[in-house]
Amino acid sequence: MEMSDVLIHVNETIEDVGRFRLEESLRDVEGVVAPRFSPGHDHLMFVAYDPDSTSAATILGQIREHGYGAQIVAI
Repeated sequence: MEMSDVLIHVNETIEDVGRFRLEESLRDVEGVVAPRFSPGHDHLMFVAYDPDSTSAATILGQIREHGYGAQIVAI
């Protein structure tokens, strides 16, 4: 399985419980392996995923469906 990573900037400040819930929700997306917020950078979320099963755009859409403003960060 080939893996890719995407860095997503979440506009809102999310409390610990909300970040945990968002990470858990993304784990339910087929192909998402490891969603995690960056320690000390609460607006940045790294997501490891299988590009054969999902896409960065799909992951971004899932975050937005939770009501958060978010953008993919080009790195």
